[in-house]
Amino acid sequence: MSVRFIETCRLPTPFAEFEMHGFEETETGQEHVVLSLGDISNGEPVLARTHSECLTGDALFSMRCDCGYQLEEALKSIADEGRGILLYLRQEGRGIGLLNKIRAYHLQDRGADTVEANERLGFAADLRDYSMCKGMLEHLGVSKLKLMTNNPRKVKALGDFGVEVVTRVPLQVGKNPHNEGYLSTKADKLGHWLKTHQDDEPQE
Repeated sequence: MSVRFIETCRLPTPFAEFEMHGFEETETGQEHVVLSLGDISNGEPVLARTHSECLTGDALFSMRCDCGYQLEEALKSIADEGRGILLYLRQEGRGIGLLNKIRAYHLQDRGADTVEANERLGFAADLRDYSMCKGMLEHLGVSKLKLMTNNPRKVKALGDFGVEVVTRVPLQVGKNPHNEGYLSTKADKLGHWLKTHQDDEPQE
C-alpha cells in the first residue's frame, strides 16, 4: 500500500516535543501520522511503536482494552530514550471501524469474547494491515526497529515488508478487572506474547 507524505509540524506533549508527520494512502485517502523524536535516520535501530487507532481507549479512557495504556507508555518510553517513533494508524477496532466496534462491544456485553464478537459480525478476528508502514518508514529513513509490541503478527508483517525488527520490547500495561478477559483472549486466541504466556514465545 503506497502512501504520500503531506507535511510535518511540531507537537508538544506532556512527555516531549515530538515532530508529527502526516501521510495519506494514495488509493483510499486514509490518513495516518508518525510522531518522531530525535535523530531517527542515522542508521541505528529506532525504538518504535505501531499503534492502531482506538478512540475508546486512546481518547475516552476506556478500561475495556489496554490500548490507551500502551499508547501512553510508548510515548513515555520514547521520551525517556530521547529518540524514537510512534506510527499512529487509522484502523479502528482491529480494522472493522468504530460503529462495528460498538456492535462488537454489545456482543461482548452479552458474553462473547473479542474474537467471537468480530466473527459473529462477519469479520476476521484481526483485519489490520501494516503495509502502509513501509512507505512511512522509508520517508523517515528508518529501516531497523526496536519494536514495542506483544503481537507476533506485527513483527512478522513488518519483516515481510523489509523492515528489520532488531528486538521486541514487551509492552504489557493497564491490566484491570474490566479487561482481564480481553487480555486472556489476545493471548489464547491471537497468540499475543503476554507475561502469563511468556513460555510460548519462541527463543531466538
